[in-house]
Amino acid sequence: MNTGSVHSWDIATSVDGPGTRFVLFLSGCPLRCLYCHNPDTWHMRDGHRMTVDEVAAEMSKYVRFIKVAGGGMTISGGEPLLQPAFTAALFRRAKELGLHTALDTSGFLGARASDELLADTDLVLLDIKSWDPATYRRVTRGEVAPTLTFARRLADMGKPMWVRFVLVPGHTDDPANIEGIARFVSTLDTVERVEVLPFHKLGAPKYAALGIPFPLENTPTPDAELVRRVRSQFSDRGVPVH
Repeated sequence: MNTGSVHSWDIATSVDGPGTRFVLFLSGCPLRCLYCHNPDTWHMRDGHRMTVDEVAAEMSKYVRFIKVAGGGMTISGGEPLLQPAFTAALFRRAKELGLHTALDTSGFLGARASDELLADTDLVLLDIKSWDPATYRRVTRGEVAPTLTFARRLADMGKPMWVRFVLVPGHTDDPANIEGIARFVSTLDTVERVEVLPFHKLGAPKYAALGIPFPLENTPTPDAELVRRVRSQFSDRGVPVH
């Protein structure tokens, strides 16, 4: 598809893949994570239409700098796989520009990622939000099985992954839940690292601006001891943790 719904773009370093990245945020997401810090990306109708050429023209301004900095293009959201044809076309253009590509996804819509799209994807930033199905459903309103199926598919393809896990006290921090994710991830040969991301409230002002209650207003951020315990659960399974 030549056009898509775009929320915004940014130049970022280290957090959305290796090096300095041109990060494109697409609009629209099928999940409603309790801790989401970008509620302004939930609906495709709230984005603005852009063509592949328009995005490429913006990205081209930074190509030389991005290459020198060992970076590339990351497509995030929202959920990029809600717009799989547009995402595929953007990655094809990025590869034509000689850029490394990273897909930031929950994996919930992994079945929509064609082999052609994944062929142009150098790295997948995969959010595994929970292991326990009931916890996943409560935290996201979705199902975990599609994400696990997608992760296995990526590993079978030899596709590098950075797994991301958001640590939310009282919601995703149960030791058995962590152990389930750690055990599963340890069986995926292409996982290069796990990123344990402590829950934060930086997105709260966006909820206020949109007139939406922030579901985790009274949830504390994880303390250092909890973060250490969770990181240890992953590292004890032989998984590199960042």
